[in-house]
Amino acid sequence: MNTQHPLFLVSLVLLFQLQPTPTFGDQTPAAPTSNPTTNGTEFIRTSCGTTLYPDLCYHSLSRYASAVQQSPGQLAKVAIGVSLSKARRMAAYVSTLARRAEYGTDRRAAAALHDCFTNFGDAVDEIRGSLKQMGQLGAAGLGVESFRFQMSNVQTWMSAALTDEDTCTDGFEGVADGSLKSDVCDRVTKVHKITSNALALVNSYVAKGTP
Repeated sequence: MNTQHPLFLVSLVLLFQLQPTPTFGDQTPAAPTSNPTTNGTEFIRTSCGTTLYPDLCYHSLSRYASAVQQSPGQLAKVAIGVSLSKARRMAAYVSTLARRAEYGTDRRAAAALHDCFTNFGDAVDEIRGSLKQMGQLGAAGLGVESFRFQMSNVQTWMSAALTDEDTCTDGFEGVADGSLKSDVCDRVTKVHKITSNALALVNSYVAKGTP
């Protein structure tokens, strides 16, 4: 065959021109998109910087990044929910200790545990009320004034919950030092920090001024 023949060369050129261009599964590769979880994690980290206990804040809330994304309202709501869960567990724990203490000889410890259980019962009610109020913010037509009013209720209840948690540890001042006192006070302190962080995030949300 004469490979130098003009007709052969023309045919060869046309053959290469007609070859299909390679594709990735006949589809153009999609452009990279942002990861909601990653964005939410960074948003939580930054937001927690406004709290008194940022490391604890981030550790307790970062797992909810996909739900929070970059919403300050959702972050405040999640923080209140975590606070409620911790307060409930603490109330149940103190209740168990209080029942046991009734059969002991340390009457001061028994009284302190009983009062602490009452305090945490009140705190749970207040935090639950705050969470319920947050759930009503999505109502259609919620104006700025209504938003501020509802959030002022949340701020008041969360502040009251902090006071109740503080009162629990105050009741142990007259109790002799020991494992019971240190255990309860340490646990209460951690719950108090989580509640404090939740209130700080609520305050940040309110400062933005939009539902």
